[in-house]
Amino acid sequence: MNCQYLPLTSTGQFSPLFLDYITNKDSLKPFYSRFPDKAAFEGQIKDKVFDESKRRVLVDVLEQQYQHVSTKPDFSVLLQPNTFTVTTGHQLNIFTGPLYIIYKLITTINLARQLKEAYPSYNFVPIYWMATEDHDFAEINHFSLLGRNYAWQTDQRGAVGRMNPQELKTVFAQIPEKLSLFEDAYLKHNTLADAARHYVNELFGAEGLVCLDADDAALKRIFAPVMHDELTQQKSGELVHKQTGLLEELGYKTVITPRDINLFYLDDQVRERIERKEDGTYRVLHTKLNFSENEVLGLLNEHPERFSPNVVLRPLYQETILPNLAYIGGPSEVPYWLQLKSVFEHYQTPFPILMPRNFAMYVPAVSAKRICKLGLTPEELFQDTLKLKREYVDTHSRHTLKFDNENKTVHKALDAILHKAQMVDPTLEKAVLAETKRFANAVARLEKKMRRAEERNQETGVRQLLAVKNELFPNGSLQERSENFLSFYLNDKTFLQSCIR
Repeated sequence: MNCQYLPLTSTGQFSPLFLDYITNKDSLKPFYSRFPDKAAFEGQIKDKVFDESKRRVLVDVLEQQYQHVSTKPDFSVLLQPNTFTVTTGHQLNIFTGPLYIIYKLITTINLARQLKEAYPSYNFVPIYWMATEDHDFAEINHFSLLGRNYAWQTDQRGAVGRMNPQELKTVFAQIPEKLSLFEDAYLKHNTLADAARHYVNELFGAEGLVCLDADDAALKRIFAPVMHDELTQQKSGELVHKQTGLLEELGYKTVITPRDINLFYLDDQVRERIERKEDGTYRVLHTKLNFSENEVLGLLNEHPERFSPNVVLRPLYQETILPNLAYIGGPSEVPYWLQLKSVFEHYQTPFPILMPRNFAMYVPAVSAKRICKLGLTPEELFQDTLKLKREYVDTHSRHTLKFDNENKTVHKALDAILHKAQMVDPTLEKAVLAETKRFANAVARLEKKMRRAEERNQETGVRQLLAVKNELFPNGSLQERSENFLSFYLNDKTFLQSCIR
C-alpha cells in the first residue's frame, strides 16, 4: 500500500488543543506527564508498579470472559511483572462503526510491537477497552456501508454491553452482502459485549489484541476505594474544574464538564447519575432509588458492580486495574485526558502517556488516478468544497476571471470624478460614492456570471473533482468518521493487514 503523509496541521480538521499537544507546545506540559515518544516509555515502565494480586484478578476475569472463545490469547503473560499493556477504548458501535475505530485498534497493536522492538526485555499487550457500560445507544446503533445507512431499533435500555443483539436480524435482512462474521457475532451471543469480543478477536486476535469488559464485580472491587471517596468526599469534580479553568485561561475550549459525583448507578436496564442531596442522602436520577450514606456505602461494599464511573473517573479506573503505560486516543479524547491529570495525582496513580491514534484516508486506485489527472495535491483535497472548485477553475481557465486591473483603472477615474464633484459642490460626494458602490456591485455580479460560464466550460473536470471530493469526504466529513471498514474490506480482504503493516 502506497502512503503519502500530511501534517495534521495542514488538514484544518483538528482543534488547537489537540494540535498544540502533538506539537509539544510548552504551555501544555503541566497537563500531562510524558510526551509520546519511544524514549518516554523507559520512565513510564519504572513508574508503573502493578500489584501481583491485581494481575491475578485481571487474568481470572479475562479467562472467564473468553471462556466460550475457541481461539483465545495466552493471558498468563499478564501475570509476569515485566508485562505491561497499551490501551485504546471505544463504544460498541455495531459492525465496528466508523473506520477510525479500526484505526485506533491498529494503532494500539502497532504500538505494542514497536515497544517490544525498543524494549525487548519487556512484554506489551494491546488492549481494547470495550465501553460496555456506556448507555448512549443512539451513538452506537447505526453504521454506513457502501453509501447506505443501517440502524438497530430497540426498546432495551441501560448499559449497551448488556443488551441482547438478536434484534439485529432485521438489519441483516436489509444488507445485500453476506456478513457471516457479524451474523455469528450478533446472532449467536446474548450480549453486545460478547458479540463485540467475538468479531474483534476474529479480526485482530492473531495480532495479540485483547478485549476487556470492565463491567465486572471483581474489577470494580479493586476500584471501590476510589468510588467510596467519590461518594463521600467528591474531590474529582473540584480537581477537574481547576484544570479546566487553567486550560481555558490559555484560550482552549475544553471537552468534558465534571459532576459533583462522577458515578452512575448501574443495573439491568438502568444507568443513571447519582446525586447527593442537601440532606446528605443520595438519589439515582430518573428512578425512585434513594439511599442514606450508610446504605449507599453498604451497597458499594456488597455490589461494587452497581457503580459505574463516568468520563471523569473511567480513565482512572482503567489505570487502576491495568498495568498500563499508554492510552491511544483520538482528537477529542486526548484533550479531555488533559483535564484529568490532577485526579491521577490526587489518587497517586501514574498518568499514562497519551498517544494520538493514527489517521488515514483510503484512496481507491481509480480515485488516485483521477486525482493525479486533475492535478490535485493531498493538501488541496482537505479544502472547503467551494474553495477547491474555485481554485480548480481558476487554475485551468485560459481566461482571467477577475477584473482586478480594470477595477484599478476605473476606481482611479472615479476618484478623479469625486475630486472634481467636491470642488463644484461638496454635497455631491454621496451621489458619487453611491454610483461607485453600484459599479462595484455590478462588477461582482459580472465576475460571478463569468465564473459560472467558465465552470460550464470545465464541466467535465469540475464534475470529476466533486465526485472525488464526495467519495473521500462523504457528507462533507472525513471518510474515517462515516465509512465502515467493510466498504473496503469486502473488495479487498488484505485491507486490514495492509493497515497494520
